[in-house]
This record gives sequence, C-alpha cells and structure tokens, in this order.
Amino acid sequence: MYKQIAENKRRTVYVIIGFVILIGAIAAVFAYFYNDPWIAVWTTVAAIVYAVIQYFLSAKLAMSMTGAKEIEKKDNPRFYNIVENLSITTGLPMPKVYIIEDKAPNAFATGRDPKHAAVAATTGLLDIMNDKELTAVMAHEMSHVKNYDIRVSMIVFGLVCIIGLISDLAFRMMFYGDRRRNDEGSPVGYVLIIAVAILSPIIAAIAQMAVSRQREYLADASAVNITRYPEGMIDALKKLQSHSQPMRCQNVAAEAMWINEPLKKGFFSNLLSSHPPIEKRIERLEHGKKTF
Repeated sequence: MYKQIAENKRRTVYVIIGFVILIGAIAAVFAYFYNDPWIAVWTTVAAIVYAVIQYFLSAKLAMSMTGAKEIEKKDNPRFYNIVENLSITTGLPMPKVYIIEDKAPNAFATGRDPKHAAVAATTGLLDIMNDKELTAVMAHEMSHVKNYDIRVSMIVFGLVCIIGLISDLAFRMMFYGDRRRNDEGSPVGYVLIIAVAILSPIIAAIAQMAVSRQREYLADASAVNITRYPEGMIDALKKLQSHSQPMRCQNVAAEAMWINEPLKKGFFSNLLSSHPPIEKRIERLEHGKKTF
C-alpha cells in the first residue's frame, strides 16, 4: 500500500511535467504557424502557472461541474454515517460529503490529499444500494483517498480541461485567426494545427486510461480489505452494471474520477475508456475471494 502511495505521488509529478512538455510542444506549433517565437515562451509559462493554480482548485471545479452539493449529517444521516464510519476504520480524516441529483448510479472522490478530500454519490446510487453495498462503494472511494489516487485523477482532470480548450482554440485560430506568416500559401502550418486539434484529445484520453484502469482494480480490492466482505463490492458492481446509464451532467474531463463509466460510449470510444469493464472487475474479485 505504501508503495502504491509513493508511486502515485511520483506519477503526479510525471503527469505535470508531461503536461508542461505537451503544452510547450503545442505552443511551438502555434509559434511556427504565426512566425512568432514569443508565443511558445508565454504559452509555456502560462501552462506552468495554470498547473500550479489548478492543483489547488481542480477539486472545487470538479464538484461544480458535476452539480454536487455538500451535505451535513442531518441532510442524509445514512450516507453521512457510512462515510464517517469508514473514515474511522481507515484512520483517514473525515472528507467533505456531497450528493449529486442524478438517477444514474455513480460515485467519486477527489482532492489533493486526504486532509483536503471529498466524496460524492448520486441520488441514483443511494436509492439502489443497500447499506452493505453502499459501504463497499464508499470504501472503494476512501481507498482512492488513502492511496492518493485522488491527487493523480484531479491533476488529470485539470489537464484534460485545458487540452480540450486548446484543441478547440486550434481550430478557431486556423479558420478565423489573423495569421502573420509570410508564407501563407504553405500547407505545413495547417497540417500541424490540424494534427494538434485531433491528437490533443486522443492524448488526453490515453492519459486518463493510463492512470485510471489499474487503480480501479486496486480500489475494488482495497474496499474488500476494509469491509472484510467481498460480496458487498461484488453485488455493488453488479448493480452498477445492471443499472448503468449516462449521467445527466456529462463531462469528458471528469470521466476518470467516477467508479463507473459516466458517459455513453460507442465502439471506438470504448477502446480508450478510462474504466475497465465491470465484468472483469467482478471476475477479479470472485477469483480473489479466498485471498481477502
């Protein structure tokens, strides 16, 4: 477990460094397109500043984008008590607790560290889960907190947001920008801008997939270790599978944070899904019952 926490801390640094390099490369494309090297310099500086700022603000932004509302114990004693009990069991600080008005059953955790963590669940999840299943789901989310998965996913969330913005900006600048290049007839600039616009979202999706799939398996197993009841996690996953539906407030940037896939997927998008198939997660838990 401590090895996983240390790895996640290192991974956070790698993701931020990779992000700055990617933005610098994109800035170089814009600098070439506009024949202005200062574009690359200032864009890279802005990327570094952005990375620092979003490290502290991404959790609040994620809650805002998902429509989550913070609650106290009196607002939903059942849900709050389950989180509170898990906080005591795991030895973690009590996270802030949020509820999202959405019929799609789902949950996520976010924050930069256990002292600044928050967990959220949809009304759909609270409605269909019994106490043991809900405890398993929230143990899964508390595992993300304990393992510092929340920091990695929060950083990726912020980076995917800006990558989407850059992709959109690339198209707009290409078609509507006032270019200052002398060789306006050259197709090289157009090819590079199109490549940026197309590849940036793909790179972002691969980044999400790389940091999310394995940690979901680990969080499932960690939840079982916390609750000492494999059937709770298995039954919860089965309900998530049978009641799965796209969330009302969909956002690609926040996709990797959820316990279950929140977006409607097609065949090709499934190939880059940030979540492993639920049937495989159930299979791993069934196979590992004797070892828990």
